[in-house]
Amino acid sequence: MIREAMGVDAESMRAARTDPDRFADLYDRYAEQLYHYAYQRVGAQTAEDVVADTFLAAFAQRDSYDPERLDARPWLFGILTRKLARHFRAEKTHYRALLRTVAESAVDGHADRVAARVAASAVRAPLVAALGKLSTGDRDVLLLIAWCDFSYDEVATALDIPLGTVRSRLNRARRKVRAVLGDIDPTGEA
Repeated sequence: MIREAMGVDAESMRAARTDPDRFADLYDRYAEQLYHYAYQRVGAQTAEDVVADTFLAAFAQRDSYDPERLDARPWLFGILTRKLARHFRAEKTHYRALLRTVAESAVDGHADRVAARVAASAVRAPLVAALGKLSTGDRDVLLLIAWCDFSYDEVATALDIPLGTVRSRLNRARRKVRAVLGDIDPTGEA
């Protein structure tokens, strides 16, 4: 993913210390990404609330932001992940609801789309079940890498954990999910 915002984020955070309106720059850049990630984890209503809470917390913490961090994305996702931890029950409920949903039928008739939907629906229930059984820490690492395309360093920054912990949690999560999916890697990596 191209990081055009790198450096701009640090400048926005510096400026937001004295001009709170500049914090809106970060919101404009990252709200949609944060919402998309939260939506996948806890559904629409909770996602809206958690993203709003995330930006409120980030705004309140803007004076303590480390200006050496050129990219605020991992910092914001770290706050979001901590907020999501408080909504763990909603996430578990969301996973159970996904398990119960019937795969949507393919109406468009396009062969590739139909094949993709069939393949996706075949692994959907086992994947959702596997994600629901992972520990919160393992799931957070896996989903930040798989859904947000974070690097290991960005995950370590976002979750405020050592790089080695990221690697071990990811390895454990992949191993557990692969076992459920029949050796299919959910992150698309070997």
